[in-house]
Amino acid sequence: MAGFHIDRITEDIKREIISIIRELKDPRINPMLTVVKVDVSGDLSYAKVYISAIEGIDAAKESVKGLTSAQGYIRKQLGSRLHLRKSPELKFIADDSIVKGMDLFDKIKELSNEN
Repeated sequence: MAGFHIDRITEDIKREIISIIRELKDPRINPMLTVVKVDVSGDLSYAKVYISAIEGIDAAKESVKGLTSAQGYIRKQLGSRLHLRKSPELKFIADDSIVKGMDLFDKIKELSNEN
């Protein structure tokens, strides 16, 4: 039963982090960011947030620097919006899954055009 609770909280955290990122004004944060996945620990004290950018892994890494510097603000907003007793400590990680997905899509499209 606890698994459903964690899954629901994880989706709520992901939705709110996306909303908070849109409000940030740091020039290092790419406006075309995607939150790929959020992993929350069982006691809700830690959360790993996987960030990807359409421009590639370099843009995602630069955005992670900006998000890390705004971590306190994001954590405070997250706690107040979700009414959590203790908001999780956030760790932002750059991910290049969007670029890999686009490459895979291009390869499949290329193969289908050959047939």
